[in-house]
Amino acid sequence: MTPGQRGFADHFSAHAASYAEFRPRYPAALFHWLAVISPGTRLAWDAGTGNGQVALGLVSRFAKVVATDASPEQIAEAVPHPRISYAVAQYESGLDELSADLVTVGQALHWFDVDAFCREAFRVLRPGGILAVFGYKYSKVTPEVDEVVRHHMEMTLGQYWPPEHRTVNDEYRGIALPIDELVPPPLELREDWSLAQYVGFLRTWSGTRRFIAARGEEPILAFEQRLAEAWGSTPRRAVRWELFVRAGEVR
Repeated sequence: MTPGQRGFADHFSAHAASYAEFRPRYPAALFHWLAVISPGTRLAWDAGTGNGQVALGLVSRFAKVVATDASPEQIAEAVPHPRISYAVAQYESGLDELSADLVTVGQALHWFDVDAFCREAFRVLRPGGILAVFGYKYSKVTPEVDEVVRHHMEMTLGQYWPPEHRTVNDEYRGIALPIDELVPPPLELREDWSLAQYVGFLRTWSGTRRFIAARGEEPILAFEQRLAEAWGSTPRRAVRWELFVRAGEVR
């Protein structure tokens, strides 16, 4: 099946291994909070799981996790776990009606047909079940690094971001979700990364991939040189992303 035949916006299958290696991990506090607000912890469905980052976090608090993604290449990179069932699917969970305590989407809702996804979420969530979608935007390293990256993100890559990316910058507020929304605690992703790891992360961006396809690597390499100068000689730095969350009981 070619990307054009997949029937979904496929920006990551071609570099699924890099995505698995360089994407930041979600904090344990997120999964604790989701378990607390859910009506139970027997079953969670993670849609758009990619390489299973959210699923691996959920299984620390839920007895069973079903994790689906439309990309076979992404699923192939997922870390196996005896209580996680991975499957290639867009919006078909394969779950029984009223069986799930929680449905999640991490950093993927902007690629979804939201109506189709919500229909399946409604079908599988038990009474009091929670729908939670979340993501992150800008990383924070140092003021010097952040300025270089922000300029690159908005100016160099500006026209190469897929249109769906705008909904991430809006923290999914422009997407109507039929939930009684709860206020999450402050949450952030945090990694202790080398410059090479940070560059690897920036190269997983859909905007970066589209830019390279259109204009080649030379401007990206020039940006990476400016980034190295801003990073300095420090071997590793803390990289942080504020996490935005929309979660609540479906109504």
